[in-house]
Amino acid sequence: MGPRCLAIAAFAAVAFFVTAPAVGQQGALTTTQSEALGTYNRALGEFKSILAERRKQIDASQPLPNLPGQALYLARVAVISSYKDLTDAMPSRIGRPNKFEIPPAYFDADIEPLIDEYSKLFDIIEAPPAGAQDSATPFKDVVDLAVAIARAKGLAPAHAEAAGRISLGLFFAETNGKQNVRNGRSNTYMGSFQTGPSEDRNGRRKWEAIKPEIAAADPELNARDDKEEARARGTDHRFNHWTNVRDGLMNAHADVFREIPGIVKTLPDPIDQMKLFELIQIVPTPTRSALKSGDLLNYRVSSPTIMKHLRNNSIFAFGQADRARTSASFREILAAMWLFNRKFEKAMAKYAEIKPR
Repeated sequence: MGPRCLAIAAFAAVAFFVTAPAVGQQGALTTTQSEALGTYNRALGEFKSILAERRKQIDASQPLPNLPGQALYLARVAVISSYKDLTDAMPSRIGRPNKFEIPPAYFDADIEPLIDEYSKLFDIIEAPPAGAQDSATPFKDVVDLAVAIARAKGLAPAHAEAAGRISLGLFFAETNGKQNVRNGRSNTYMGSFQTGPSEDRNGRRKWEAIKPEIAAADPELNARDDKEEARARGTDHRFNHWTNVRDGLMNAHADVFREIPGIVKTLPDPIDQMKLFELIQIVPTPTRSALKSGDLLNYRVSSPTIMKHLRNNSIFAFGQADRARTSASFREILAAMWLFNRKFEKAMAKYAEIKPR
């Protein structure tokens, strides 16, 4: 799978440059410490540079390069990675908590304005195309579709509601809860659920197969579906919020909904449940194998390709120690998905607003 995770959080005119306290204040640095500090300062400078470059291009209405978010993403990864290596070498550099809820060992809260600018740039780069078909109720749509699909798959009401909550988490994980967005790091994955053309087609085929059952159980939802299908006719269905969510769920997640009763027993934390389903997006084959193994949390992956996909989605991506990993259990993978926590917390809060009564 290609890159899926979008910006997590956003330097237009930030002029400060963070460095370690003067050597005289903390004693002479070792060679390792000095190298780590130098690497971090270079990464920070490069991050500022690419942020400023993209901002200048956008403000001047200049053409952007292909995949304009990729250099931004890699520069951000380098800053977080090099800071983790710095704090490993100099634990005294671990500072205060930050508003993005990134572990302080990985992130200096003083550079929050840079991440704010990062997010603002991605908002511009990934803005929906002209003609994208929004929904007035995007969050409720996700929940309603997931619940209807789960019920059609035979789930009891409580577990169907869990499917709705989990799916709302996927919407936040993929796009921060934004409709019909493009992808600054990929020319393949697009829309509210970030699907590729083949995934979209596969999801539509699966939906057509289940639609008669949906129609019988929920005529109102079926009528809404007919309306959105007609509205999207002749366009890229990935830029109609309803059809993209519907087809994305049917493509990747609908069959896994059947496993929810067992999943909630193994993973009682709703955020862990969301993380597992996000792994269906990122590394579907090993995740399905882990679910079938009977020992989900201890199931290990060691394929270099799978580890690469995880790193490309901000899992084991930061610092030399994490990047040196050649294998991981699903327990370790879920724990390493801390960059998703804030997104899933937002999804939980939104779900509480629209939770079926």
